Amino acid sequence: MNMPHRTLLLRALALALLVARPGLADQRPNIVFFFADDQTISTLGCYGNQIVQTPNIDQLAKRGTRFANSFVSHSICWVSRTTILSGLTGRGYGTPGNRELARPEAVSTLYSDLLREQGYRTGYYGKWHAKMPQGYRQKDHFDEFEAIGRNPYYKPQPDGTLRHETELIVDRGIEFIKSQPKDKPFSLNMWFNACHAEDGDRRPGIGHFPWPRSVDGMYEDVEIPGPRLSDPAVFDALPDFLKTTINRERYFWRWNTPAKYQTNIRAYYRMVSGIDGAIGRFMKALDEAGLAENTIVVYSADNGYYLGNRGLAGKWSHYEESLRVPLIIMDPRVAESQRGKVADAIALNLDLPATFLDWAGAKIPDRYQGRSLREVVAGETPADWREESFHEHFAVRNRIPAFEGVRNQRYKYVRYVDHDREFLHDLQQDPDELVNLADDPQHAELLREMRQRTDARVKQLGGPLAPLQGGFRASTVPHPEASAAVGAQADRDGFTRVFDGRSLRGWSGDRKYWSVEDGAMTGKTDGTLKMNRFITWTGSTIRNFEMRV
Repeated sequence: MNMPHRTLLLRALALALLVARPGLADQRPNIVFFFADDQTISTLGCYGNQIVQTPNIDQLAKRGTRFANSFVSHSICWVSRTTILSGLTGRGYGTPGNRELARPEAVSTLYSDLLREQGYRTGYYGKWHAKMPQGYRQKDHFDEFEAIGRNPYYKPQPDGTLRHETELIVDRGIEFIKSQPKDKPFSLNMWFNACHAEDGDRRPGIGHFPWPRSVDGMYEDVEIPGPRLSDPAVFDALPDFLKTTINRERYFWRWNTPAKYQTNIRAYYRMVSGIDGAIGRFMKALDEAGLAENTIVVYSADNGYYLGNRGLAGKWSHYEESLRVPLIIMDPRVAESQRGKVADAIALNLDLPATFLDWAGAKIPDRYQGRSLREVVAGETPADWREESFHEHFAVRNRIPAFEGVRNQRYKYVRYVDHDREFLHDLQQDPDELVNLADDPQHAELLREMRQRTDARVKQLGGPLAPLQGGFRASTVPHPEASAAVGAQADRDGFTRVFDGRSLRGWSGDRKYWSVEDGAMTGKTDGTLKMNRFITWTGSTIRNFEMRV
């Protein structure tokens, strides 16, 4: 990560000359970073999907480098995003008492600030969701900043129309490059909310996965293959604590019936194609502005995603579907012979800020925990490149099982720290991670070694997690009765039965507090509760309703 002193001195001198001589064009590259939400690699054409249409992203891969082994260190939105901005793992940027919130000193070397110091014009449009210390203001760290979130995806415009956030983010990006000074490099971040579900609207299709109108009708007549690893035996083999998390709860929101799966996967694919179309529109504008030949384009996602695989939804666990993300880097300055290649080097979201700074000729802070990918993209992977990566999860720890572990090209080891459970997978012999070797005596020595390697990385990256406060609580049961209610149909009078007076079928709530007594839904507590205990209808969303009892 640290370059030789002589090289650093020469780069600093070259930059000083550029700044000191007015009228001399700055040849440092522009950097464009497209960042998707909740996207697995299996939903891009360049990663092998034969159905989804992503010609513009595929073109970036054809002209650049596609990473076959790209991962996030922590698979949840805000930790992944804070990691990219700060160059630190969640364990590295937080404190022992609050691992999720960045310390003030951890955000003193954000890549956006360092690029500005190097003379870059910086822009940021889209989803934020990074957890910064009190007093941090985004607009102080970018020349142009606009947070564009979801809830809802469609935003009212001054002319009275609605605009999908994917299109709106790229609209802003195009405006940014059209106003770009000719003698100044830029760094532009377009961080999409897509393909994140609209969790507050569980209507299958346009409700749960709202797509831009530009892709209306796509995939409507296509029968998309069902999820991999969908055999019930795969789910049943999971330990009990993994069967009752929000991964399972949200499976019943999205994927649990063939009809719902088809409706939602088509909608999800439309969101992906919506991103792709917006990227194509931006790339055309970049070319028309005469900036394409000196602009590096990066495409990635904040975490992987379960599309019903293993009987799960969401992300958050140690399996490949959760940790593995797309990463494509198109550098037009790279030799023609290096374009269109697939890099096998292990890449992390942690590497991106170091890479951006390296491209700009800036010093990479010593505190950064990743490495620059510049040489990998150029076809010159360093001989000492990493052979393993560290992964963890500690966010929302009372509902999502916390884990930590290491992964290399052959084995993956993780331990769920609050549940006294270890996993050891042979990724060559068992790429689907269906066999747990942790209890196999023949692998006892390997297990000890992987534990020790994890211990070392934990110590290096910020120390062990504090004990869990308040205990772990399940979000669902493995096979909830509510699953039958999600697809409930209205009766002849147009009414949907939501409560039968006998059971809590169709409702999600902690059965320690909720029950049915004398035909009534009843909640009881001894008065010691420190937080609310909700009971929620898990069926399809009902709007404009009349309630009859």
